[in-house]
Amino acid sequence: MLKKIALIALFVLPISAMAQTLKFGHFKTADIITAMPEYKAATAQLQKSQKQYEDEMKRTSDELNKKLQTFNESKDSLPQNIADRRQKELQEMYQRGQEYEQTAQTEMTKLQKQLMEPITKKLEDAINAVGATGGYTYIFDLSSVNVPYVGPASTDVTNMVKAKLGIK
Repeated sequence: MLKKIALIALFVLPISAMAQTLKFGHFKTADIITAMPEYKAATAQLQKSQKQYEDEMKRTSDELNKKLQTFNESKDSLPQNIADRRQKELQEMYQRGQEYEQTAQTEMTKLQKQLMEPITKKLEDAINAVGATGGYTYIFDLSSVNVPYVGPASTDVTNMVKAKLGIK
């Protein structure tokens, strides 16, 4: 029993002594990143691309609906082989529309990643610089880490990171 207490003391004492010199900071990504001019430009570019894809999808959908309506109005008067061929064309057109929609989603995901990577890297570099110059042991992003309690000893480094990025 005495050995267990001594062993626990060997682990607890150094940790408790070290805890007195730790310096913690915190921030929320959204508070900083949304204020970055690069983020605003990336968001505008994403919205523009999204609108272009949506416009093209609407155009093809309208074209399909028009052809479908025309087909439905005339299918009873068409010979069976012509009706079958037109129905197959409509199915192929629908399938191409579905494939285009999937391609558009993939391209938007790629574009978002391409545009956000340098912004995220710049933010990460600023946080690292604030951490190094401020002597912080840890800086937590409260947006992505579930920290149930942030005590008064933890410093909100949001303004320091913004200053490092040149944001007011």
